[in-house]
Amino acid sequence: MDRQTKLNKFCFGLGTVGRDALYSLVSMYLLVHLTDVVGFSDGGLAAIGIMLTLFGIFDAVIDPFVGAIVDNTKTRWGKFKPWIFIGMIGTGALTVLMFHNFNMDETAHIVLLAVTYLLFSIFFSLNDIAYWSLMPAISKDQKVREGVGAFARICANIGMFAMVLIYLSVPDLFAGLGLNSRDAYFVFAIIIAVIMWAFQSITLFGVKEDRTHLAMDKRTSLKDLFRALVGNDQLLVTAVSMALFMIGYCTTTGFGTYYFKYAYGDEGVYMVFAAVLAVAQLTALSVFPLFRKKFTRKQLYTGSMIAVAVSYIVFFLSFEWLPLIVIAGLGLFFAQAFIQLLMLLFLADAVEYGEWKLGKRNEAASFAVQPFINQFGGAVSKGVVSFTLIISGINMIANSLAPYEPGSAEYENIISAMDPSAVWIMKISMMILPLICILVGFILYQKKFKIDEEMYAKIISDLEEREASANAEKREETLDGVGVEFEVEKNEIQA
Repeated sequence: MDRQTKLNKFCFGLGTVGRDALYSLVSMYLLVHLTDVVGFSDGGLAAIGIMLTLFGIFDAVIDPFVGAIVDNTKTRWGKFKPWIFIGMIGTGALTVLMFHNFNMDETAHIVLLAVTYLLFSIFFSLNDIAYWSLMPAISKDQKVREGVGAFARICANIGMFAMVLIYLSVPDLFAGLGLNSRDAYFVFAIIIAVIMWAFQSITLFGVKEDRTHLAMDKRTSLKDLFRALVGNDQLLVTAVSMALFMIGYCTTTGFGTYYFKYAYGDEGVYMVFAAVLAVAQLTALSVFPLFRKKFTRKQLYTGSMIAVAVSYIVFFLSFEWLPLIVIAGLGLFFAQAFIQLLMLLFLADAVEYGEWKLGKRNEAASFAVQPFINQFGGAVSKGVVSFTLIISGINMIANSLAPYEPGSAEYENIISAMDPSAVWIMKISMMILPLICILVGFILYQKKFKIDEEMYAKIISDLEEREASANAEKREETLDGVGVEFEVEKNEIQA
């Protein structure tokens, strides 16, 4: 690996640290912030749940069009970096507004949240599509991509788990400044936005993309966009499988703090549990290259799915016994790290497959599938979490707990009086429904995905032959043109 490739790997990966910390703040904790810090009625929470779900789906639908915009960009800075910059500025500012401490009534708060969340989704899509589209523009070598992708996922998980470990402690961190919880989270959001901008700047200034295709790329029309998405059958299979996986994964993580607060009975254990899971995920991403030397991608994907299914069953039947919860969590998040990395690599390979099959390279339109999947999965999961909290009665319990300190007699009395059915409703939504979604996605992959290592090598070989042939034709045309000009000049001289 040459010096520039190494620099690309590290600068690309580091860009995810602040970005994923900020995204985790919104995707995992916005609802927790609204229910446990701000406090909303059941009606207000229902409105928010519907809004977040519909807006998330709307944003997911427009992501391919955003991808086409990125694909059609040609600037002195390339076609990806301008949108990474615009997206990072917008998402940072809008995150601060979503965690505001303005004195507003419930209706006004919901209206402001609707506007800021919709704009946040659009700006994050711009950033996300452009960012991940850089990966296939760094190298076509599968081994290089696996290294770049693994390091990027490690950095992303560092950002995500840093947020998980810090979030519940934010009020304590700012207690010395005399800030209440809402003020503390507002200041915290500002800090995270600045951190995101700093890490994304490393990618902007450090990564050098391959621009050899830029001059040759034709403009992506709506017809081209449709062909790139619908005509690329491997992209579609990957998209649907990933979407089902992300619905399950986001739903499970969305219930994390609620599970430890209301089912396990000790919210503080959540941070310890999250630290254990962080080690599991980072270890999985670190050892992935070792597993990759001994197993094919399909074998790794199948083994990871089996581990996920077993872990969910153990988790559901743990009856809140911590050793079983930890075992289930380790298995689930170790395997999940493998699956998310593999799906990222499947998407990257689908770019070349689309070029091979359709004759046009559309990195951004193809990688628009990733934010589509994340947005769609997050949108559905927010709807599931919101309405589960309402149906189970947990939201009303959260409102009842708001005036009391954790550990106080009043607090403990409210928790102990909670109907056990509330916990079981939450556990079904948190574990059983996600498992069903994930298994359906895996079955689809097994039946329809066909890009293995042998097929990918053939695709790259064919594309190289096409490029060589096209270059040879251009040289012949140039020589023919020079020959014609020479004959004309010769005739003019003789005349």
